[in-house]
Amino acid sequence: MSAPEASGPPIAQVSSGRLRGSWRESTAVFLGVPFAAPPTGLRRFDAPAPVTSWTGTRDATEYGPTTDRIAVPDHSMPETVVPGEATLNLNVFAPDFASSENAGRPVLVWIHGGGFIVGSPKNLWYEGGSFTRKGIIVVTVDYRLGIDGFGAIDGAPDNRGVRDWIAALEWVRDNIGAFGGDPDRVTVAGQSAGGGAVLTLLGTPAAQHLFRAAIALSGALGDGSRAKSLRFTADLAHETGVEPNRAGLSRVPEHDLLKAQMEIVAARRGRDRFAAARDLFRGVLPIAPIVDGELLPMSTPEALSAGVGADKPLLLVTTDDENAQEASRWLPAAADLLPRGFVLRRTGLSRAASREFRRAHPGLRPRRLLGRLVADLTFRVLALEVAAARGEGRTWLARLKWPSPTFGQALHCLDLPFFFDILDEPSAASWLGADPPKEIAEALHGAAVHIILGEQPAWQAWDSRAGAIAVLDRSVEIEADAYHDVRYLGRRLT
Repeated sequence: MSAPEASGPPIAQVSSGRLRGSWRESTAVFLGVPFAAPPTGLRRFDAPAPVTSWTGTRDATEYGPTTDRIAVPDHSMPETVVPGEATLNLNVFAPDFASSENAGRPVLVWIHGGGFIVGSPKNLWYEGGSFTRKGIIVVTVDYRLGIDGFGAIDGAPDNRGVRDWIAALEWVRDNIGAFGGDPDRVTVAGQSAGGGAVLTLLGTPAAQHLFRAAIALSGALGDGSRAKSLRFTADLAHETGVEPNRAGLSRVPEHDLLKAQMEIVAARRGRDRFAAARDLFRGVLPIAPIVDGELLPMSTPEALSAGVGADKPLLLVTTDDENAQEASRWLPAAADLLPRGFVLRRTGLSRAASREFRRAHPGLRPRRLLGRLVADLTFRVLALEVAAARGEGRTWLARLKWPSPTFGQALHCLDLPFFFDILDEPSAASWLGADPPKEIAEALHGAAVHIILGEQPAWQAWDSRAGAIAVLDRSVEIEADAYHDVRYLGRRLT
């Protein structure tokens, strides 16, 4: 038995009561800790409410319920759905908890991805052992998904999922000291929708006091309008047979709503196979944060251009292929018989941009060309636009070029094992193969650690003149304009 285990389970006193966790070597783990009241009953579509204090010592040795209700079949990430109602909870991994020197540690708050519809913090990859071994506290959070978190509903506050993120960060501010953390040294990070969450928070005036730095991996933004979100809500209400308001939607179980949302998106894609591409190019995800004029007074690029979040260092990471393989399957095989220019123009891409894009990718047939375009405009161009919008704000960019030997591409989520430095994790083997380059983990995980510790990554910060970007392959190179192949695309589609 190790020394911490011999002294009994770790105990922490937070604002709502005492917690009993468990040990993983010298790291104290507290799971399923509520940061807001369960979003059930009359609270389902409310802003997050304070936690009711408990008496005695609360067990925090098992993951809490997740808002994700749909287990994705054959998902190669170790992500798990947990049933239950108290879904607004978080998990704390606190290193050297028993040490007398355990104080003032930096904190990494991780927001999971999943397109704002699925996803769970219960994931072995997210437990952050490589960070805790460096003295960094890791916090992973759950938040409301789908229309429960992000749909505009008459009679309910907008952006409930964003409010959940803010409530979790407020809990960290008020309580992380009980785990040895410094509330003034918080870095917020996430991937995919979680990366979009980070960028949204970076541009949210009401969240600026809650974190010091930001890391966005393959960030995908929402920034849709309330009017479009209300139309989607109406479609969803029609699909589920209720009125498109708070009272009607409250009668539909979360699982049924989430399933109906996915079916509506799939049906829309079936009717117009280019519609999803057009929406993604314009940053319009059907379920995502919306510009509501209050909590999110303007779009994220507009907020960043106005200087919101400019004082916070930002690390931006994309993969070369992102979701290109998936998007290429949006069209039937027969689409490869169509002229390439015709396919690109149907997406809303301008003639000039279509011509340049075809010239940049002469060997790609129409379906793969569409996939490439979706990946570039959804993720890679956005990274450049965010960096440019921040002006003099300190921003570091990295591009994962190394292709997975399993999938043959640097696909979406491939950056996660390198970011968390879990190359030996068995569940990552199907992504990484037998010999993943350690140099990538050293560069990417190392850059994250530098950001979290308040230091500078090993390469030069990006600016509009030098444009230094770390290109992560078998070797790591710093290139002056590593996104030259997408720079001309921008968001000027028509």
